Amino acid sequence: MRQIDQIADAYVDDVIAMSPMTSTYMGVPGKDDSFDDLSPAGEAAEAALAKRTLDAINAVEPTDERERVAKEGMSERLGLSLERYEEGDVFLGLNVLSSGVHNVRQTFDMMSTEGAENAENIAARLHAVPKALGQYAETLREAASDGRVAALRQVNEVAKHCDNWNGASGDDFWAGLVGRLTIDGKPVDGDMAKRLEAGAAAARQATANFASFLRDELAANAPEKDAVGRERYQRASRYFLGAAVDLEETYAWGWEELHRIESEMAEVARQIKPGATVDEAIEVLDADPARNIATKEEFRDWMQQLADSTVADMADKHFDIPEAVRRIECMIAPTSDGAIYYTGPSEDFSRPGRMWWSVPPTQDKFSTWREVTTVYHEGVPGHHLQIGQTAYRSELLNRYQRQMLWCSGHGEGWALYSERLMDDLGYLSDPGNKLGMLDGQGFRAARVIIDIGVHLELEIPKDNPFGFHPGERWTTDLAWEFLRGHCRMDEDMLRFELNRYLGWPGQAPSYKVGERIWLQARDDYKARKGADFSLKQFHTDALNLGALGLDPFQAALKRL
Repeated sequence: MRQIDQIADAYVDDVIAMSPMTSTYMGVPGKDDSFDDLSPAGEAAEAALAKRTLDAINAVEPTDERERVAKEGMSERLGLSLERYEEGDVFLGLNVLSSGVHNVRQTFDMMSTEGAENAENIAARLHAVPKALGQYAETLREAASDGRVAALRQVNEVAKHCDNWNGASGDDFWAGLVGRLTIDGKPVDGDMAKRLEAGAAAARQATANFASFLRDELAANAPEKDAVGRERYQRASRYFLGAAVDLEETYAWGWEELHRIESEMAEVARQIKPGATVDEAIEVLDADPARNIATKEEFRDWMQQLADSTVADMADKHFDIPEAVRRIECMIAPTSDGAIYYTGPSEDFSRPGRMWWSVPPTQDKFSTWREVTTVYHEGVPGHHLQIGQTAYRSELLNRYQRQMLWCSGHGEGWALYSERLMDDLGYLSDPGNKLGMLDGQGFRAARVIIDIGVHLELEIPKDNPFGFHPGERWTTDLAWEFLRGHCRMDEDMLRFELNRYLGWPGQAPSYKVGERIWLQARDDYKARKGADFSLKQFHTDALNLGALGLDPFQAALKRL
């Protein structure tokens, strides 16, 4: 075994020993009854492990190209993670999508609800929720004493999420979890049922206590200003992209890209109805019964059918898809926070990759023309192909590369690249489905503008192509106005999205900027290969590198 692989595999073993939540996500048995140490001491222990591992990696000289890619990828990720820890950014991570309290709740989504052993683990983990959330509150409290607190908007919104998980939006997550448990196909009863109900009550109370902590204590120290400023934003951008970009140039490109996309949308709208505007074309699509589904359960089934047929059609034709990766599950999330996301397969593929839709409580209609491209983004050739294939390639990638190395710009950039690829390959020949793809692309371009503009408090260009408040400085209110003017989705989902950008700086642009870098990498590869260029081979070569920060990715691809 290569020395870098030995260090990487040892690091994964140490993380699993330290992190039951990572263990559950990976599908490694034995730790499904507890949570990570979310206290300041736990954060410090994670950082210390990363530092020891980084030092060990940097002391090794790679012996071949495979080892070189592994070293560069791991060094880049661990180095940036340590930098964020040392600068205190990790203690400002309370937001509406990715925070300690969300991770605690979502860990249960990765657990099987069938069988006595799983019931026992879930019961134990439910009883452990109070300790975990208490530790997380301790971490936030200590960070606040040093002046590091997330913005007030995030504090209040996360508190609302806690309320919703406890039933404020109609569904009590904890009761629903216990209600789904079965043993030998039958509902759990007897002493185990009582233990589960007691665990659910403990978790529910702990969640309510955490919401009270946020509102009654943390909110008093939280800044009202959403913008995080240039220094912190630059670090976040490098972390989420795995690349350093010129923020002003990227901001200007975002305006150009949104204008280009909306011009193309206008052309497609006229294919749907001659002379129609985009909004008029959308009215036609939304009025078409064949393009609308009434319930979320029926919508899930529609997504599953499309995902399965796409896998079958693309395998062996456009991509080499391993048999284990050809299975995907479409899920309605057990919460109503308003997010769409993907979770990878377990290490042994006994739990497949899954796309999840957390449906807002007010949404009662589902438009297929909007979401064909979402299935391609979350499924194949998007996240499911990329993450599933990476997890499968044990002959090419070490365990850290397969299971733990993730960069948003690489992963989300690939998923957005995949949407455009499906149009290039003819899968979006239907004008309605293509309009849905372009609408999603425009949404991601608008996020580049808003995210950089709001957090850096930039000036809105005086000559912007939309005549939008020229010369003014970005504010949260202007961001909301801009989103509503350029993005066509349910208002609750859109509000969730804006809150996400405000609390997770640098992450939202990683989709469109990542796609931009993927497209450039493909163009560079094509130029190098000349007459020998093969699109399928490009995808094989690129995906076989595994997940990487985008700077190491481009460097590795140029050496092929």
